[in-house]
Amino acid sequence: MKITMILFTCILALAVVASGAVKLRKSPQVIEGMAHVGVTETQVPMLAGLEILGGLGLLVGFGVTILGRLAAVGLALYFAGAVVAHVRIKDALKVMAPAFLLLVIAVVTVGLQINR
Repeated sequence: MKITMILFTCILALAVVASGAVKLRKSPQVIEGMAHVGVTETQVPMLAGLEILGGLGLLVGFGVTILGRLAAVGLALYFAGAVVAHVRIKDALKVMAPAFLLLVIAVVTVGLQINR
């Protein structure tokens, strides 16, 4: 069980730090995708920061258990919001798949963190 928790935590941390870094670059494709779900260009750095901090919280959480748990819960809520944003505008499952997959990984990570 512990190996699974470490694996899911690392996968989620890597994914959100990479996602946050891409958002910070503000490439036109990212800005367009974010605007599609109602995120303004001025909100992108804040969302990127939340992802990066969540990923770092997961990693620090290996030593400070409560921080890992809180970071996992925060990221699950973040991606739940992302999925809701896609559902709200009636996006196809194919479009919301990355956010949904990260939500599933985050929820599994929460469960594994709680039961560690």
